[in-house]
Amino acid sequence: MNTELLEIYSDYLLSSFGQTTATGLSGVLDGALSHDQVTRFLNRDDYDSKTLWRQVKKTVREVEREDGVLIFDDTIQEKPYTDENELVCWHFDHSKGRSVKGVNLLNCLYHAGGVALPVAFELVRKPFLYSDVATRQVKRKSDGTKNEMLRSMLKTCRQNQLKYRYVLADSWFSAQENLAFVRQDLGKHFVVALKSNRTVALTLEDKKDGRFSRIDQLPGLGQNPIQAWLKGLDFPVLLGRRVFTNKDGSTGILYLACSDLDCDQAAIETIYQKRWKVEVFHKTLKSNAALAKSPTQRVRTQGNHVFMSIYAAFRLECLSIKHKLNHFALRAKLYLKANRLAFDELQTLKCVR
Repeated sequence: MNTELLEIYSDYLLSSFGQTTATGLSGVLDGALSHDQVTRFLNRDDYDSKTLWRQVKKTVREVEREDGVLIFDDTIQEKPYTDENELVCWHFDHSKGRSVKGVNLLNCLYHAGGVALPVAFELVRKPFLYSDVATRQVKRKSDGTKNEMLRSMLKTCRQNQLKYRYVLADSWFSAQENLAFVRQDLGKHFVVALKSNRTVALTLEDKKDGRFSRIDQLPGLGQNPIQAWLKGLDFPVLLGRRVFTNKDGSTGILYLACSDLDCDQAAIETIYQKRWKVEVFHKTLKSNAALAKSPTQRVRTQGNHVFMSIYAAFRLECLSIKHKLNHFALRAKLYLKANRLAFDELQTLKCVR
């Protein structure tokens, strides 16, 4: 990979406040980099998770610790007006409760010592077309699930010898296959959210006899976690329950499962709160790293633009550490500087006769 072009392109994404185009980047550089050079760079190879690791490895090694955490979550960048293909297609958005058209990506964030860095990602592609008998519509499907992608990314993190103790995920990724893989195959711990209809046995005897109860119907789940056996798992976990207030004043309940039996309720909540870092990361991708502003319509280059946005977000995190400013404060500085330069240029133009 041409690292010089990677730095230039990611800088362009971070410093742009409008649409990003190959022509626009060439213009910013006064033609030192041509439009064709930019498009060839975006189309040369498939930049994937392995490419990302090669770029972030040195920084990750500087911050990684034994008590680090891996955080998994997916996000959808809506692209309602872009032509549909295997990458830009319809995905179910669980935050909205409906399908939306866009790019769906699964991210793995490494968090240690207050630093959060992307270490792996997968794009959800749907290359297969089929006819829906019920609706008589042609739809798309993937050749694998996001849970399978998550386990594949965990295998990659093991191959990369990442140091961490916990895996964090919301209820959409707390499938029993994922939890068993983390605990039994990797020898790591997890703290995950659970849906209220998950069932557990309160004793090993109940588990053997098949007596399971829904977690939202457990009488003793309150201030302190209780030990229980999730259906389908061969090891006990700690179950916690936390009541929280939403922005609209309504209350919600968060159910948490932790495989580390030495944790208390406070520790479980403190560890799980680190999951919020991936929400900030996704917000940065969309608001600060031009994720939606792909300058191309081809599948390969659209996917490579996503990679560039992830790398740009990584660089913004590094700048955040260096300057002790959050991502949005850094972007605000760039925006103010751009406004000042534009204002000064306008005054110069007004003086020309």
